[in-house]
Amino acid sequence: MTTPAFAPLHPLDEHNRKLESNVHPRDWVNPTPDGKYNLVVIGAGTAGLVAAAGSAGVGAKVALIERDLLGGDCLNVGCVPSKAIIASAHAAASARNMERFGVHVPDGVTVDFAAVMERMRKLRSDISPHDSAERFQGLGIDVFLGSAKFTGPDTIEVNGQELKFARAVVATGARASAPAIDGLDGVDYLTNETLFSLTELPKRFGIVGAGPVGAEMAQAFARFGSEVTLFTGRSGMLPKEDREAGDLIAKELERDGVVIRDFGSSLAVAKNNDGTISMRKKGEDSGETISVDRLLIAAGRSPNVEGLGLEEAGIEFDFKNGVHVDDHLRTTNKKVFAAGDVCSTFQFTHAADFMARNVIRNALFGGRAKTSGLVIPWTTYTTPEVAHVGPTRDDLDARKEELDLYRVDMSRVDRAILEGGTDGFVKIYTERGKDRIVAATIVSRNAGDLISQISQAMVAGVGLGKIGATISPYPTQGEAIRKAGDLYAKTRLTPFLAGLLKKWLDFQIR
Repeated sequence: MTTPAFAPLHPLDEHNRKLESNVHPRDWVNPTPDGKYNLVVIGAGTAGLVAAAGSAGVGAKVALIERDLLGGDCLNVGCVPSKAIIASAHAAASARNMERFGVHVPDGVTVDFAAVMERMRKLRSDISPHDSAERFQGLGIDVFLGSAKFTGPDTIEVNGQELKFARAVVATGARASAPAIDGLDGVDYLTNETLFSLTELPKRFGIVGAGPVGAEMAQAFARFGSEVTLFTGRSGMLPKEDREAGDLIAKELERDGVVIRDFGSSLAVAKNNDGTISMRKKGEDSGETISVDRLLIAAGRSPNVEGLGLEEAGIEFDFKNGVHVDDHLRTTNKKVFAAGDVCSTFQFTHAADFMARNVIRNALFGGRAKTSGLVIPWTTYTTPEVAHVGPTRDDLDARKEELDLYRVDMSRVDRAILEGGTDGFVKIYTERGKDRIVAATIVSRNAGDLISQISQAMVAGVGLGKIGATISPYPTQGEAIRKAGDLYAKTRLTPFLAGLLKKWLDFQIR
């Protein structure tokens, strides 16, 4: 009997068959455990794969367990598929706007949505060998496909086999969850786990949630031709980001045709007789009702902690925050660590990657690497992109009396002007009266690339003054960061120093 395909792998075409053959091969035979492992890793998303590969690379005996698809959310239902379709949406928008660059597209622009999604599936499958069971087996890792469960403080069972460990890592990630919305349990809705299985473009598309996923998909599907309505909460667009950045992105989405509705926490949904979904404010009989053909819930994540037998291993957890860890990522069982979305508020692939690196140091070699010591940037891949590093908006607001702000608008950057991308800015926060960088927000076409310069400076202890003294190629958008350094340099010219310089210059021309 043929094993059914996994939920994300629809349609089961050649590309998804290739993906499945790499990240959960149907004919895979689990190895026989051979003695105690230095490290057993539960979950083969980014954190688990990095922990397993890195540990094996230094000679550790490693077992890796995955119940679903190796590669986790990032490869299968997150970063990889979303950025593939965002690239197609960007191409469509660029083609429609060619005339302002003096380039004419005679017959207009149409989008073949089925081809867009097939391209995404092909690229995802082409990337999948990097996360494949075969590759990790080739690294000397025992790869087990099946559900893992702790049976004691140093034992794990998978498919009836017991694995003994010196150390273990819980890296089971998180999954999409839905907020409390009246009537939601009575309608068929999408999450990021099912969105990328679409083969037909929804004519009317409703999206709940204005965080990164909601904002990115709203813009992309509007550019494909959907009539998109984005329902925000009370905090508006991109609630964790700079308020001005959120407002700017809201205007950009509206320019692309997205209709934004602030229903706060009072949203109610219902299934109509024709199969469509009606959306309105709860308790309103005569208020605005919006009907959509498909609905995406892009708000809410829950850690994957159920069914792992964490109690048997003495590991504390809760269903909201996940596995409880200290700053060294150690759980309440000293032999067990955790990394990634299952234990962190920073639910990004790159954060999971570097948390796993800390786990290798701490679990295998008794290191004391701290999660609080990581400088973690993040990016929302709308057009323009929004990138940030450092404390969040609310934290910065609370500390504003302790900080100096240096701002450069992209409209002052020649490359941005030449490329028609002047909507955006660079904001860099430093300690009051000093050049030590505390945080930064960048809104620009390639903000995700630019933010790395700020992150690197923060890690290396390079201040804004040194950035201002660093030559940038002309013309580049990176000049915006150097210009912020110039602004800092101007603050060093105190009235007293300016007076001395003036006297010296006057003396020279006597």
